Amino acid sequence: MRPPKSKFFQWTLLVVLAMMFGCQAIDFRDPQTLVPVPPELEPPREMSMQSLPIYRLEPPDVIQIEVLKLVPLPPYRLEAYDVLQVNALDPLIDQPINGYYMVEAEGTVDLGASYGTVRVVGMTVDEAKNAISRKLYEMLANPAVSVQLGRASGLQPITGQYLIAPDGTVNLRKYGQVHLAGKTLVEAKMAVENHLKTFLDSPEVSLDILAYNSKTYYVITQGAGQGDSVVRLPITGNETVLDAVSQINGLSQVSSKKIWIARPAPANSGCEQILPIEWNAIAMGAQTATNYQILPGDRLFIAEDCAIATTSFVGKLIGPLQGALGFTSLIASTTRSTQLIGYRRTTY
Repeated sequence: MRPPKSKFFQWTLLVVLAMMFGCQAIDFRDPQTLVPVPPELEPPREMSMQSLPIYRLEPPDVIQIEVLKLVPLPPYRLEAYDVLQVNALDPLIDQPINGYYMVEAEGTVDLGASYGTVRVVGMTVDEAKNAISRKLYEMLANPAVSVQLGRASGLQPITGQYLIAPDGTVNLRKYGQVHLAGKTLVEAKMAVENHLKTFLDSPEVSLDILAYNSKTYYVITQGAGQGDSVVRLPITGNETVLDAVSQINGLSQVSSKKIWIARPAPANSGCEQILPIEWNAIAMGAQTATNYQILPGDRLFIAEDCAIATTSFVGKLIGPLQGALGFTSLIASTTRSTQLIGYRRTTY
């Protein structure tokens, strides 16, 4: 039994409309974007790339901090396992005092078998010098003693890798937290040094970025009715459109060659920054006119193939109908089979 002509016409019209309009991607481009702009407003391209603005730290960047000068803030009180550099003039002939001496766990410094030990823990360096001088006066006529702090065991090392937390701070463990988000490398170095002045005497640090994690761009691929895919990629400042497409292993089977860059515009500006891309010219002709440099926050949009999108749309449209017809056919076939079985039994 054939469906009524009116319904057949409706289905035909629906499929034609889907082929005409169902696969059309929204075109955000304004014709004014095709008008030449002044040279100073020209976007950077493959052969005329520009350096990105000065980098500002943001979460979750990873930085490397190295302390070049780690001296405790005076007056420093000696602790166990600190190392002192002790020099004395006119010592015993066979037992010089000129070297490094560790403060033992008991809080004493062992100057040698003939001189004995001196308790220095809890003292400042000057107080330790006076204590050692008094000890040496017991057996030397005129010992001239000098004492310096060789190593402070109580100072926690700072050198290492640090992750900028979501609140924009870096945790220096014993030395507390310092806020670095939004700062350049120079500003971050000054902020760390100023923070450490509370604990150290004239600290000097070196700071560098290990992982540029906060500045990214996006490659968005339309899925021809099967859902769009979004890939988030870190930016190093040297990517072009060709580099971005290579990061996703080229155009997919559902993609067309209609590509553009959507560049973020200031909020409430009332305009869109769209850079159309000629893929064939870039890939086949090595032309650089539209092989734009990718900037932080860019969206590289790859539109879907209209034919595949139409096929997907039609498949979704008639899929339920096919399922219903298949179910009806199955019921009818089962009914006929049951009737034939009953007929055969009656014949015998």
